[in-house]
Amino acid sequence: MLNEHIIGKPVHREEAITILMALSGEKHQVITGVVIRMGDKEISFADKTDVQFHDLTEKQIEFYVDKYKPYDKAGAYAIQEWIGVVGIQSISGDFYNVMGLPVSRVVRELKKFNVLG
Repeated sequence: MLNEHIIGKPVHREEAITILMALSGEKHQVITGVVIRMGDKEISFADKTDVQFHDLTEKQIEFYVDKYKPYDKAGAYAIQEWIGVVGIQSISGDFYNVMGLPVSRVVRELKKFNVLG
């Protein structure tokens, strides 16, 4: 989410470039919703991580989009790829949430089901 706008997956190259240009130099929030269900028990939660991008040049963004083709990525990027190394200034929250699943929170919630002891 950037400035109260939900950022989805880009459909094509131009949209991916537009999304990344908007994220450049800005802080956005990655929100992942999770539902865990076992029998009659259910837990649901949303985990949030703040991500601050460095200022990126259009050339850097075009390189990333052309090489990595992030069309299946919400926000048009994968933090574990090249853009995460050069483009991310900082994160506040769970790194794995940005990748798609807040693993440490899931583990904590699974303990409530006595699954992990």
